[in-house]
This record gives sequence, structure tokens and C-alpha cells, in this order.
Amino acid sequence: MLTDTASPSTSLMAREAAEAAEAVRRFLENNCAALAALAEDLRANPPSVVVTCARGSSDNAATYAKYLIETLAGIPVSSSALSVSSVFGAEMQPGRVLVLAISQSGRSPDLLAAVEAHRRAGARVVALVNDASAPLADLAQWVLPLHAGPEKSVAATKSFIASLAGVAALTAQWTGDAALGTALERLPAGLEIAARTAPFDLVEGLSGASNLFVIARGYGFAVAQEGALKLKETCALHAEAYSAAEVRHGPMTIIDAGFPIIAFATSDASGESVREAAREFVGRGAQVTLFDAAQPFGESTLAALAGHAALEPLLMIQAFYPQVNAVSLARGLDPDNPAHLRKVTETL
Repeated sequence: MLTDTASPSTSLMAREAAEAAEAVRRFLENNCAALAALAEDLRANPPSVVVTCARGSSDNAATYAKYLIETLAGIPVSSSALSVSSVFGAEMQPGRVLVLAISQSGRSPDLLAAVEAHRRAGARVVALVNDASAPLADLAQWVLPLHAGPEKSVAATKSFIASLAGVAALTAQWTGDAALGTALERLPAGLEIAARTAPFDLVEGLSGASNLFVIARGYGFAVAQEGALKLKETCALHAEAYSAAEVRHGPMTIIDAGFPIIAFATSDASGESVREAAREFVGRGAQVTLFDAAQPFGESTLAALAGHAALEPLLMIQAFYPQVNAVSLARGLDPDNPAHLRKVTETL
């Protein structure tokens, strides 16, 4: 059973997560000119494919980039297998490739090797990086500093949200999506509200859990991945993220009475697929916690607060982080220093 051991506000994770709104505000203000110039370059010389390079939480942000760029720009996005360069030493073939590298530290050797291989093949490289002095920045033609500030907790929070905002800002500028651009202007204020609005009691919901699924679809799938990662690394829970479509295949077999499921449903067409899966799992007796953008959230709905379906996941994960932090503390763990993990993971 979970027991209260400390105030959630005592952890670095909680304090840094609460700084996400200011991080996003700084990102948008400081990268305005660079985003406009980059968007003009992408319109004049559109890539035929976007390749993302990232690990961990940053790779979850890359999932968000895939859905956003493919739906709004219509350009295929593929995740780079970093070991192709760092372990196998394979060379990339020339092509009209845009590399989107996302990293908090910008220092992992396998990430750098993959970016360098694409750069040698003539790819344009855009780096979303929190440390603008990192080696990754030296490999990029376009550097978009996250401006999240120092992040000392091992669990990345504000840098993840800033990365999602960076992807959204880049895509809005590139595609000329005025509605997304307008919603981005309101995003910091929405994040501030989300940070202090608890959507559910996750401590109570996971009191007897050891395994669970986190499901979503479309724009929300990235935060399902991120939510599952945070539950694993800070709460020592075996949490797996699935698309609401993919979970209906093999994973469906183990969902029965009492099995915990956290579901993120956005207000767009993909959200109904999540709600449908949630209803089916409730019918099986599963313990389903549904975070629905169309349902009341504080004094409004999350959909109204976001102003655009593509930004709803940012508010969802902002509200979710404090809940994960509380679960970690209630389990007697330290969310800032998970066992066997370091802040900068340098994989080869």
C-alpha cells in the first residue's frame, strides 16, 4: 500500500515541472526570429523526409513531432536508429533530409554520431537542445535553445514540455497554421493552470498496482509514452504505453478485472478511439483512469484551455507530472534520484 511520506513540493521534480510555463514563454520569445527564418527555408526547400534523433523523454517528444509534422505538413517522419551510426558505422545516402535532433544535454555519443552521419550526407540539422553550448549545437545549422534552465532532477519535466512546444512552434511557422500559432501564444497561461489542477488522484488509483498500461492515440500518444516512462523511472512501476489501436492486438489479452489503465483522450478524432477502448476495458472490469480533454478540468475543459487539439497533450502531461511525483513519494522513493539512473545518459 502507498503511504504519504513527504509533501510533493519538496522534490526538485515537482518544482521543475512547475517551471514549464516560464520555460515555454522563454522559448517562444527568444526563438521567434530563428523560427521564422527556419520556416522560410523549409518552405523554399522542403525536405522529402524528416528524421528524428533522440533518446528517452526527448524521443517521446520526437513521437509528437511525427504526428504533428505528418498531419500538418504531410511529410513523412522517421525515428533514427542511433546504433546504425554509433555501433555499425553505416553511412547515410544523400537526400532531401531534415534531421530534427532533440536533447536536454546534447552530449550522448550515439546521438551525436547519428546526427554527424546525416550531416555528412548533406542533411539539414535542426537542434532542439537545452544546453546551447553542447556538442549537438555545433553539428546543427539551426539551433533552437529550449531555454528551460538548469534541470537537476533526473526525471526530465520542463525540458520535455519545452521540446513539445518547440516542435509545435516550428510546425506552426512552417505550415502557416494560424490557429496553432494563436493557441501557442496562450500556452504558457494554460500550463500555469494545468500545473495546479489535479485531474485525478493517481496515488489512490495506483495503490495496489505493479503493472499498468498508459494509452492514447494521435497527438496524445507522445504523452502516453512519457507518462509510462515517468512511472517506471520515478515510481518503479512496470508501465507500458500503447496506442489505443495497438493495444487491441496482443496486449489486450492481459487486460482483465482490476488491471490499471490510464488513458489520455484528446478532443479530436483520435480521442474517440481512446474513449471507445476505455469503455471496453471498463466492461472487462479494468480500473480505468480517463483524462479526457472534453470533460471538465477546473473551471473549464482542457480543450478550451489549450485552444488547439495539438496542444492538449502539453497541458495533460503538465497536470500529470505532479501526480507521478506524488506516487513516487508515497511509495517511499526519491523522484529526483531514481535507482541506477543518471541525469545525462551517454550511450554508445
